Amino acid sequence: MRIAIGAPGNGAELKEALRAFLEADGRVVQVEDLSGPDITYPEVSFRVAGAVREGRADRGVLVCGTGLGTTIAANKVPGVRAATAHDLVTVRGSVENYDAQVLCMGQNVIAAPAATALLDVWLDLRHDPTGSYGPKLEEIAAHEGRST
Repeated sequence: MRIAIGAPGNGAELKEALRAFLEADGRVVQVEDLSGPDITYPEVSFRVAGAVREGRADRGVLVCGTGLGTTIAANKVPGVRAATAHDLVTVRGSVENYDAQVLCMGQNVIAAPAATALLDVWLDLRHDPTGSYGPKLEEIAAHEGRST
């Protein structure tokens, strides 16, 4: 799996812990850090979501203070679904139900050991488009003027 990752300054510490975890994980073949000096949360979110939309990454990981700003910004990239998740239920639901390609977390909300444990689960999660949430995602895509 190819992962794009990024964070503004207020998410850099957790992002580094997650990046190190991903780089050491055998399921991940590439980690591309799209952060930069003084980058804003919208810009890094657009970069990571854009990498997913363009097919340069299979999934993305974003970190800011709460995980909310990056989620809002990443969701502005057409065709990308981002979700904030800090517990097992929301991490699982983000992919299995909602087919979110981008996971957002907050450095001020979750500690690195808990975040890496959730990331470990997230890497194995898959969405089943024939499941009960498939039609709902089609409904959202139709509202956006595209198909899933």
